[in-house]
Amino acid sequence: MGLGGCIILIAVGAILTFATDWDMQGVNLDLVGIIFMIVGLIGVATFSSIAKRRRVVVPPPTTQIVDENGQQRGGYQGY
Repeated sequence: MGLGGCIILIAVGAILTFATDWDMQGVNLDLVGIIFMIVGLIGVATFSSIAKRRRVVVPPPTTQIVDENGQQRGGYQGY
């Protein structure tokens, strides 16, 4: 379940909790809506923590650069 699915769960839960007044025997739709919203929030938190781990900072290369005159310059020069 991606970020979109989590947002849909939150939206459906909010609709069931706050925008409907249906009465079903044996089912409390307010509670079902609250459960959907909680599951959606847990999903968003999990997705964002996994997405933070995927962002890897790559250090700049440390190779030697030799210009036209044969002089060596060290490291990353920004171009």
